Order: sequence, then C-alpha cells, then structure tokens
Amino acid sequence: RESVISVKGVCKENEKVRNGYEILPESFDVLSVAETPLPLGVVDKVEADFDTRLDNRVIDLRKPEIQAIFMIRNTVLAAAHEYLRSQSFLEVHTPKIIASSSEGGTDVFKLRYFEKEAFLAQSPQLYKQSLMATGLDRVYEIAWYFRAEEHNTRRHLNESTAVDVEMAFIKDEEDVMGILEHLVHAMWKRASECNAELEVLKKIITVPKLPFTRLRYDDGISKIQERNSPIQWGMDLSTEDERLLGEIMKGQGVDFYFITKYPLESKPFYTMPDTEKYSRGFDLECKGVEISSGSQRIHDVSLLIERLKACGLNPQDFDAYLKAFRYGMPPHGGFGFGIERFLMESLELSNIRECILFPRDRTRLTP
Repeated sequence: RESVISVKGVCKENEKVRNGYEILPESFDVLSVAETPLPLGVVDKVEADFDTRLDNRVIDLRKPEIQAIFMIRNTVLAAAHEYLRSQSFLEVHTPKIIASSSEGGTDVFKLRYFEKEAFLAQSPQLYKQSLMATGLDRVYEIAWYFRAEEHNTRRHLNESTAVDVEMAFIKDEEDVMGILEHLVHAMWKRASECNAELEVLKKIITVPKLPFTRLRYDDGISKIQERNSPIQWGMDLSTEDERLLGEIMKGQGVDFYFITKYPLESKPFYTMPDTEKYSRGFDLECKGVEISSGSQRIHDVSLLIERLKACGLNPQDFDAYLKAFRYGMPPHGGFGFGIERFLMESLELSNIRECILFPRDRTRLTP
C-alpha cells in the first residue's frame, strides 16, 4: 500500500462511480515502492494517536479528510484576498526579522543577526501602522507570525498565520470592526460553499448574520462572574472565562460577538484611550474562542510616548517606529485575525494543529 504507480488505459464515463469516470487499465508501472510496515494507515478505520500522525505528517496528509481541511483553507484565504481587495486594500509584505518586540512584550523568539540581537516578528503591527503615514491608506498582509508562549493547549501554536489589516482616516474603532465582521462573513460563507470537502468531513457550516453582537467588557465580566469566575475588573479573559462567556452567548443564540471597551491597562501601548480607564480596543470571539483582536490606534506621537512609558517600555527602543508619527499620521486602526483558529472553529475541529501543515508548538520542531 501507498506505493506510487502510473496507469495507462481508456477513460470511460460511468455515472455509477465517483467523479463519473473510470479507467480501464491497459498497463501500469511501479514508480516508487513504499516501505513496510507503514507507520500509520491512510484508509484504515483505526485512528492513530495524534503524535504519531504528526510525526508522520506526510502520510497523514494523504487522508481525504485531512486534505479537505487544506482545500477549505485555500478557499477561505482566497475569499480574504478578494474581499479586502474589493474594499481597496493593498497587499503588503513586512519584515519578519525585527529589532524590537512588535507588541512590546516578552513572548518573543530571539536570534543573532550578525553582531546584533534580533527577534522574530510577533505581528506586522509596527510596520503596518507606519505605512499609514505614507499615503497607502489601506493595507493588509497574510503571513506568518511567531509567539514564544509556553502554552501547550489545543488552541495554541508558536508559528501561526494571520490576516493583518490597517486602515487610515477612520472615525473610531467601529469602522475597523465593520471591515472585520464583513471579512469574517465573506470567509465563512465561502467555507460553507465547499460542498465536496464538507461532505468528506461530515460538517455543516452555518453562515453568521451581520452585524455581529457588541458586548461591552464590563457587561461580559459581569456575566462571567455570575458563573463564579474569579475574574476581576481589568483582567484579561482566561481560556475558561472565554469558554463560559461563549456558553452564555450561545444560550442567547449568538456565536460571534465583539467584546468592546476593554480596560486601557489590558491592551497594548498603541491602543487609543477612550477615557482614562477604558480603551478603544476590542476582541472578536467565536463560540468562546478569541479569533481576532484590534483597536483604533494612537496617532499622536506625544500620547504614544506617554503610553509606552506607562507600559514600562523605553521609547528609545521604538525610535524607528515613532519616527513615522513625527511627520503627520492620520487617525487609523486595524486588527489581526488568526487563520488557524478561524478554521478550527468553523470546522469544529478539536485541535488547532489540524489546521496547519507542519505545526510548531511548545514541543514540536519537526517534521
């Protein structure tokens, strides 16, 4: 089994067979003989454990149900390109080896860049914001990002794919949320049209209705606290908190919802303040899992420096980034949207590693 052969024959229509055609073979050649025993089966009914599958990912990827995931992935990425281009967004590509942390945090992979220290980008955040000062008012990037988080859960990866979007001349974060919800809707709808792949996966995708529900942070944590969560005001939602809130919203018939008006202290330094306590940041949740985070950004350089200091960061470490704000920066905002989490939720998969060809997590560096 699993050897590679070449078959020559006559192709004839037959409505009783798959795809409507069959080949009446006249000759065949064996091009490559598979070793035995196979480390795992492709058509076997007995499922191998997950680590065995990932250790032998090339064989695992031959399974029709695994290929279906990546066919759908290809389709939804095409939908993302199409929607964003229809809204006059320009595709860009930004550096992935950078001199300072993208988010100002510590969850970064360090590397030697000749005689200097460098980092793998957590996101294109600093670059896509800088582009807002160039006259390229709407940009997006679909690319890898890297997080040195030690989480080893079903929903975390250390190397992931995201759709990153930034847009200038916005009124407030609602303009950004409008683009995000229409993007998600377009991708979800396209996924629902992958009939052959969904049949293989035995899945049905229901397209969400627009607009998505808006839920203030304060209201969200009140709902969670009623379920005896220890969360306090100002804290970010834990995985369990997100799950609880997802259950509550599901009970109200809501799968997609924005959590808005986060406390300023819980959001990155570049997030625009709304009041002294609150920010113009938001998260997009799907069935109790965060799939996107975004905000209106600070465009005033003095306020940006103030926020850097308030977050315990040294403005000198962000000099190249701040330079873009010194010579005219329009009001702007954006978001990052994780592709693997989108697929995991839309296809109701149990593990995010199913959604990426060769996963990189806390313990896996090969294959």
